[in-house]
Amino acid sequence: MRSLRRCILAAFALAAFSHAALAANALSSYAGDPSQTSVSGLSSGAFMAVQYQVAYSGSVIGAGVVAGGPYYCAAGNILNTTICMGQVPFVPPNPALMVAAASGFASLGQIDPLSNLEKAKIYVFSGTKDTVVYQQAVDATVSFFKEAGVPAASLQYVNSVAAGHAFITPAFGNVCADNAPPYISHCAVGKQKYDQAGALLQQIYGTLKPPAKSLTGRIVPFDQREFAAAGTGMADTGFLYVPKSCDQGAACKVHVAFHGCKQSQAVVGDDFYAKTNYNSWADTNNILVLYPQVNASTVPFNPQGCWDWFGYTGADYALKSGAQMRAVNAMVSRLLAKP
Repeated sequence: MRSLRRCILAAFALAAFSHAALAANALSSYAGDPSQTSVSGLSSGAFMAVQYQVAYSGSVIGAGVVAGGPYYCAAGNILNTTICMGQVPFVPPNPALMVAAASGFASLGQIDPLSNLEKAKIYVFSGTKDTVVYQQAVDATVSFFKEAGVPAASLQYVNSVAAGHAFITPAFGNVCADNAPPYISHCAVGKQKYDQAGALLQQIYGTLKPPAKSLTGRIVPFDQREFAAAGTGMADTGFLYVPKSCDQGAACKVHVAFHGCKQSQAVVGDDFYAKTNYNSWADTNNILVLYPQVNASTVPFNPQGCWDWFGYTGADYALKSGAQMRAVNAMVSRLLAKP
């Protein structure tokens, strides 16, 4: 009997130790460069990147938008999402309405002034084989940014690659035309492997050093609950890539990479935060890459684990006061703070 009791106690102790070992720590500060923050994302993450760029345009210098629609497209109504994804033939989103909405929010101080977008660098991508977010929706994103003040010379639109609904890497993932999990594919443009992380980061930051052939940095899990309650739909744990230079005190840039629906760590493991090639570019260019996470949930109702671009967390989802927007901004502020 005593032997059985000891076994049970040992099992409980081992379980407790394992849980403690896996528990994520608080997000650390790195004294990052506050003038060099940018965002990008795929699908719902692309919608989120657009929202974040527009709402925080005073502190975000650029965005990479892969298969995403324009700002505030759904206007808080899930019934509008099919139009915003370009799934209603001959009924594209109306970017003029979204610019008017953004202007109104800015006039009330709910988002930063749109005039900041005159200095933004924007990369937009839409695959010709994408059957989830069609090109007429992404075309509207390009039009939105132009009408909101982004100069044509500061906006790159890649829309002739025969890619499906996916983030594009040089080698990892599905074949180029697939529209399937994990929504990461490899494509060639001409005879060159297409490196989307490098393309969007260089559109935002200018010419960068070549990506690392082997990483010297580390992937750090961190506790998201400090920044976002479970009711926001955000996961318990987020991830951060820290180049060795940033660990050693360099004033690093901060880039936020938003995953798409069905693409969080709970669904695809480390595919998005470790295999999309962001980290290879970050490693040689002093860039901290933040990978915040959203999981599928019933409360709030988010069965596919999407970022909130249509209002499931509340009517202010696209404003600086939105629950997910505030959470990510607090994470970025932590990275920029002095240790």
